Amino acid sequence: MLKMRGAGNVTRVHLQKNGEDFIVLVENADTLSKWKKDSSTPLVDVVDGFDVFTTRKHGAQGVLEKPSNGTLEDAFGTTKTDDIIPVILREGSVQTSSSAARESSTNDSIGSMANHR
Repeated sequence: MLKMRGAGNVTRVHLQKNGEDFIVLVENADTLSKWKKDSSTPLVDVVDGFDVFTTRKHGAQGVLEKPSNGTLEDAFGTTKTDDIIPVILREGSVQTSSSAARESSTNDSIGSMANHR
């Protein structure tokens, strides 16, 4: 399961391409807007990590997972996240949600009890 830093708002940029949902996490919508207007703004100030995620066709709110190289190649023609992230930021839609735990699982310690609910 993916764990992200801090609590508070999570801003995602979602792009559906080739039937897959791709997500890039950004610091906030304002810095993304600034970057779109002036791409000389350093990308490191915009993104919350240089990672691309997929939700395995579960939309923008699905569980974030790393896409396979084949999935990236099919959708973007490359596996280089430095080339893919700007495409998602330019073409995707911004979604902000609030989360106290910011994408962490609720209880990893229940072990074998998970099947007894």
